Amino acid sequence: MLSLNERIKLLEEDLTANPLRISVYHDLPFAILQYKPQEEWVLRKEVRRLGTRLQQAGRQVHYISLAKLLWEAIEQCEGLEAVVELERERGFLAAQEQVTVYLSDPDWAPLADLVVKRLKGLDPASDIVFLLRAAAMAPAIYRMSRLLDELHGRTLVPIVLFYPGTLEGTTGLRFLGLKDWEAMGNYRVKIY
Repeated sequence: MLSLNERIKLLEEDLTANPLRISVYHDLPFAILQYKPQEEWVLRKEVRRLGTRLQQAGRQVHYISLAKLLWEAIEQCEGLEAVVELERERGFLAAQEQVTVYLSDPDWAPLADLVVKRLKGLDPASDIVFLLRAAAMAPAIYRMSRLLDELHGRTLVPIVLFYPGTLEGTTGLRFLGLKDWEAMGNYRVKIY
């Protein structure tokens, strides 16, 4: 298996190619860079460096924190105090399930909608989005495969999801390497 820096280099080559080589389908301009959860701090530093190099190559890089979107969704819905109270009354799993509803149900604050709102005004020809801090969705708040599925067809802006987990085979991703999570795969999205 290639090192994190080797995979970042491959991603960079594909993001600076003309046309971009991160995806096969024009309406699915997504890629995933998988990294080991213990590499989080190294990854954050390397992502900033990658962003600088891409900007020097004429691309505009936008960073979207999934952790910030999670907290934004909680506040837009019922607020943190309601989640805390639910956990006190019914336990952690009930509170986690409620936050999942916030991020999934169209009557609340769907995560895909929050991401799309951040993409408004971006130009697919020059802008690239980095989705970071996916570990905030642990242990089972929201699956990243679901997010990419829900973004399919809603944007042409290239998006790279930085995924903390383990790679099993060529397309199986296990979120944070959690043993009780099934390894999920999406053959339509390139994994670095």
